[in-house]
Amino acid sequence: MKRSSLVALTLLACVAMAGTTFAQNVPAGVQPRFVTLPPHSYYPAKQADPAAQLTQFTLQWKSSFNNQNYSSVIVGTDPALTNTTTTVTVGIIPIKMVYGPNNGNRTFDPADKYVGNYSATQMAMLSPMFQKYIDFNQGGTDLGKTQYIDAYTRGNFWSSVQTNNKYHLVFKTVLGPTQTINVAQNQGNVISNPWGGYPTGTMDINAFDIQLQSIMNKFPQIQPNVLPLFLTYNVYLTSGGCCIGGYHSANGREPGGQTYSYSTLMSQAGSPVFSEDVDALAHELGEWQLDPFTDNRSPCPSNGILENGDPLVSDTSPQFGAYPYTVQGFTFHPQDLVFLSWFGQTPSTAVNNWTRFQGETLAVCQLAH
Repeated sequence: MKRSSLVALTLLACVAMAGTTFAQNVPAGVQPRFVTLPPHSYYPAKQADPAAQLTQFTLQWKSSFNNQNYSSVIVGTDPALTNTTTTVTVGIIPIKMVYGPNNGNRTFDPADKYVGNYSATQMAMLSPMFQKYIDFNQGGTDLGKTQYIDAYTRGNFWSSVQTNNKYHLVFKTVLGPTQTINVAQNQGNVISNPWGGYPTGTMDINAFDIQLQSIMNKFPQIQPNVLPLFLTYNVYLTSGGCCIGGYHSANGREPGGQTYSYSTLMSQAGSPVFSEDVDALAHELGEWQLDPFTDNRSPCPSNGILENGDPLVSDTSPQFGAYPYTVQGFTFHPQDLVFLSWFGQTPSTAVNNWTRFQGETLAVCQLAH
């Protein structure tokens, strides 16, 4: 990243959360969670250009959990056979959420200031999700100075990457125009954030998803090799209750389906907040990378598909599974992710034979607590 952007981050106030414990009295029925939606579309299928397909490979692997074989479609090229960089364009689309006088009378806009002079969208784009700030040294093994998901991917396939050391999966961001969703009274309202106490918007996930697909349908630039990434600020989705921090899905199946993803950017507070700063963003980008079409089967009873963030999300786990990185005075909280070894991949290809990116603390198919 350019030095000017690094210097800019020094103007952001540090709100370090490392080691903080939970002190909030969270209302009954509130649960921090992420979800997936199966491949679906509300619009006629578009003719897919094979040249515009998402870069993907199929991994054949066996799980020690049930001694069965699996075939998984994963974003990137096969790290065992290639030694190259895959660059995926991420089209960032901020979503302004407007609540009328009958359901909160408030607007939540990612263009609003997150901290200092920087908006929520700018905070995300300046984060380790899209910038190469950090040299990721995991247990004494240097995975490289790169983006967060690239470091995770290299660690997940380290048995190959340590030889094919030019293998990378990196994101190139393009900022799209802000879109506005007017939230109907029967779709959502404004609540007090269960963890941070500040005003927070809500919206039913199915009604929200219809809006996202309508937006995607407007832009011919969105092709399968582009990941549309929708961002809201201080908004949770709901489905039978609060609080959903993000999800990902596709408008069709592999290899030519159009994948897309949504994450919220929640403000930091005096104690950990579910989906604060880039927590949800790391979760959803990590899960999209390992399971882009939400149909890679998993052997784990608690995880039907290869969602590598869900096992670490819990309202009793420290910081909801987030791992803090302080960069030029500002602390980001990307979520930790499990490796394929957590699903029982045998033999493990992970760095240090770990089961999770930030260190091995979980047995095969065991959830964080």
